Amino acid sequence: MADLFALTQEVLHGTDLELVDIERAPMGLLRITLDRPGGVRIEDCEMVSKQLSRVFEVENIDYQRLEVGSPGVDRPLRQEQDFFRFANERIEIRLRQPVNNRKVFSGVLRVDENAGGSSPMAFRLELEPKSKKSPAEELSFTLDDIDRAKLDPVLDFKGKKR
Repeated sequence: MADLFALTQEVLHGTDLELVDIERAPMGLLRITLDRPGGVRIEDCEMVSKQLSRVFEVENIDYQRLEVGSPGVDRPLRQEQDFFRFANERIEIRLRQPVNNRKVFSGVLRVDENAGGSSPMAFRLELEPKSKKSPAEELSFTLDDIDRAKLDPVLDFKGKKR
């Protein structure tokens, strides 16, 4: 899988596209997920699909179908750079160990501007207040604390809000 990741990174080199994920699914499906600031266009997926098909054929990568797409509105956050890119956005995290008997938290991701050399990097999640009168709480975490994380935007369907 590391070779597949490296090959795909090479194909994307020189573009502003970012490799989010590679997944091998049942029945030979190879799913490549891309992102870029401003979103991925269908033309981007088509171009990358054509290039990857050629490269994978030359490199004898075994797959039946290739699917290239965008991560969608609930994009997973996996690398440290993802957390910097999506600072001040609403996210959902699932922790490896519970905090106050909870593992799943939603809120606004906060990153300290001058958090340059600290190791490991600590992030904050500004949790929604339980009531309008109670103060907002914060949860501090590192990447090692996270089982999974994703964007959690509030979508407005015909005026209905969370």
